[in-house]
Amino acid sequence: MSANWFDHAIASVAPRMAARRVMARQAFETLTRGYDGAARGRRTEGWRAPGSSADTEIGVAGALLRDRMRDLVRNNPHAAKAVAVLVNNIIGSGIMPRAASGDDKLDRKVDALFERWTAECDADGQLDFYGLQTLICREMVEAGEVLVRRRLRRASDGLPVPLQLQVLEADFLDATKSGALSAGRLVQGIEFDAVGKRRAYWLHSEHPGDAYGALQNGLQSRPVPASELAHVYEKQRTQARGVPWGAPVIRSLRDLDDYEVAELVRKKTEACVTAIVFGDDEAQQGIAPSVVDADGNRVEQFEPGLIAYARGGKDIRFNQPAATGGYGEYKRASLHTISAGFRVPYELLTGDLSQVNYSSIRAGLVEFRRQIDAVQWQLFIPMFCAPVWRWFTEAAWAAGQIPSPIVPVEWSPPKFEAVDPQKDAMANLLSIRSGTMTLAEVIAKQGRNPDAVLAEIAATNAKLDTLGLVLDSDPRRVTKTGSAQTGDPATDPAADAPDTDDSSADAETDPAQADQQD
Repeated sequence: MSANWFDHAIASVAPRMAARRVMARQAFETLTRGYDGAARGRRTEGWRAPGSSADTEIGVAGALLRDRMRDLVRNNPHAAKAVAVLVNNIIGSGIMPRAASGDDKLDRKVDALFERWTAECDADGQLDFYGLQTLICREMVEAGEVLVRRRLRRASDGLPVPLQLQVLEADFLDATKSGALSAGRLVQGIEFDAVGKRRAYWLHSEHPGDAYGALQNGLQSRPVPASELAHVYEKQRTQARGVPWGAPVIRSLRDLDDYEVAELVRKKTEACVTAIVFGDDEAQQGIAPSVVDADGNRVEQFEPGLIAYARGGKDIRFNQPAATGGYGEYKRASLHTISAGFRVPYELLTGDLSQVNYSSIRAGLVEFRRQIDAVQWQLFIPMFCAPVWRWFTEAAWAAGQIPSPIVPVEWSPPKFEAVDPQKDAMANLLSIRSGTMTLAEVIAKQGRNPDAVLAEIAATNAKLDTLGLVLDSDPRRVTKTGSAQTGDPATDPAADAPDTDDSSADAETDPAQADQQD
């Protein structure tokens, strides 16, 4: 800020005082500057923004958020669809592992053992490993968090590997266990040691919401070592527990429900009274219509298609329901808000593709797929897949089935379905030819094991060689080795089909092309 005329007047007799005056005014202006979002006034009145920690906020609201979100998923179709879209894209057919120790023999043995174990890994005996992934991801999105417990089994149980997985809802965590310990602290059922490492989880033996279990065992909990559990949730702050992914739009979903119910009730109410028969002097009498049944009893409940008779009714007037516009626009705007809160594209949430084209839907899916990719690699694989693989290799080693308890692994998430398969295939081909991607990487992007695919290709080629078959570049031609394609239909099945790729034929029908070839 520059000096004003008064500062110059003071400077003429006391320059140092004038300089201090200007500097003080500049400091005051600096202190009064700030963010508009932090301003206090009429427009921000009622805006509560406490500076509490994430654990404090979740401790107060976490259980209620979880219960309300579950109720919405049960009863609100948009909430149910949002959860399904996220789970289908994050998990799909399953995030598949493959051993990557560098020893081909060991890798094949571990992969085969894991493949057998996946069918028996569920402690409830209903799902395989990839079905458990879907269930765990659904709990993570809907309830905000989920626990997976390692269950070691006896060798006599007959499992490929003496290990099973038990999925526990977040309600099993005893949230009342909070406070300081002699060598650590408890945060909503999670016990931390002195350096902040998770040491144990305090779990109820039965679900607190199960009436029978609560009556049998009360609400007692006991600690389970953290090494026996995988805690899967999205970490948005330095929090110990998670919140439902739809938490930002719980009120929006409820408001949309209420609005639709109110609109439906209004329409039903308008449709109840079809017409009213008035008398000549009804306007002077001001008497409400009196409706009676066949026995002369007063009817006080409206029904669809009702015709009400006033006393001395002689003139009939039909009801004309008021047409209210903007319902579709309001619902579309609300669904845009809900889709943003769940972080899914509006088109995937609603199935409404009326306002998109190929370019816009492809551009919209790029950002969504980048988000899904981040969730898979930064959240689900480190928090669930990696611990389970470690438990598996340790159990297999303890059972004497593999020589080491540590086997490196690579994970292959499910592929994204192509909007234009031909263009995506050409892009993969160019990436391989240019050396920016390997064939194994392209196969892994399809959600398959590169080693298994290449082995299948080799086996197919060997079988073709054994049968003496040759696959021509034209997919219509499959010939025996050594047979001459003479154009005879008996020896060449494609001989009677026109060859549209013949350049000479094209030249005969296109003079300009013929001149160019000459």
